[in-house]
Amino acid sequence: MCRFMIYKGKEPMMLSDLLTKPAHSIINQSFDSRLRIDMRNPINGDGFGVGYYRKLDQPCIFKAITPAWNNVNLNSLSNCTESLLVFGHVRASTQGVLSETNCHPFLYGRIMFMHNGGVSSFDRIKKKLMNHVEDKFFTFIQGSTDSECCCALLLDTLYKMGYDPEDPSTVFGHKVLRQATLRTIDLIKTWQCEVTEEPSLLNFAVTDGESVVVTRYITSKTDEAASLHFSTGLRFLEYEDGLYKMERLNRSQDVVFVASEPLTFERGDWICVPTNTMISITSNNTVLMHPIEDEFWSDGLAERSSGLAMSKGLMGGVPTKPNTKPSAEDEVDSTVAHLPPLEREGRRASEIAS
Repeated sequence: MCRFMIYKGKEPMMLSDLLTKPAHSIINQSFDSRLRIDMRNPINGDGFGVGYYRKLDQPCIFKAITPAWNNVNLNSLSNCTESLLVFGHVRASTQGVLSETNCHPFLYGRIMFMHNGGVSSFDRIKKKLMNHVEDKFFTFIQGSTDSECCCALLLDTLYKMGYDPEDPSTVFGHKVLRQATLRTIDLIKTWQCEVTEEPSLLNFAVTDGESVVVTRYITSKTDEAASLHFSTGLRFLEYEDGLYKMERLNRSQDVVFVASEPLTFERGDWICVPTNTMISITSNNTVLMHPIEDEFWSDGLAERSSGLAMSKGLMGGVPTKPNTKPSAEDEVDSTVAHLPPLEREGRRASEIAS
């Protein structure tokens, strides 16, 4: 399946330092993820997309159906472009044909959206979703993926809340984005549960260029959602050729990353987001974490199985440095077994390692 990453900083960073140069960047993950166990689609080679915001400019999107690791234009763009807020996505298709219209992120006005996962039995609820949204959001849909339809549903939800995503003067903020995302999930969950018990994996990422909201969610009380991690610090620096780490000299959150898989080889850089939890990054870079307390919420006491997410190639943890032999302690580096907060997710390392 897919992978995404988000960068939000108080200072702009070159796209190359986020996408191409790090040894475990999302682009390198797309070609050689040592964490992926999805043997149906072991490589994210079905296109990619990069979205970024510039000061006083409209958001920019670059998409291609060529593999991300082999795109000359991406290398050229990333070496001469910097931004305070970047969305990156690599795709291994589960729905929809190979086309640029099916690549993430999706953009409408200043709203940018990405999805990692899949809506279960989407073909059986697609018509209901299409009938629910306003015409202008229905015609927004150009591709054939469940993800773009989820984006249209989110836009429609914002509009019906009184926040027109088409109006450039509309002010959203993280609270509005969070509320709209929760309502969108609730609609999808309701429609899906009417037709099937198979869980939907809904890791959504949405931004208005100022705030960011990201979910790690699954319509199940016994399964884990697709993996999600975040990292904060003073700056993201290269300490060896191709090797990066998060520098922390104080408790500042000048740099915030959210990613399906960690982008560095430093275990202490990353925190695993608990299943059925939402992260908000405010306009001043404060990171907030909120549980999604519905019928699928678990307080951390009940155990969740990683089997479903792993079978779909959606579970990843801190990788091992290149040319480094893992120690016995690190043998489960290809999972999130030892990442905090293990207890809050009710998971056992022995279960994941097996």
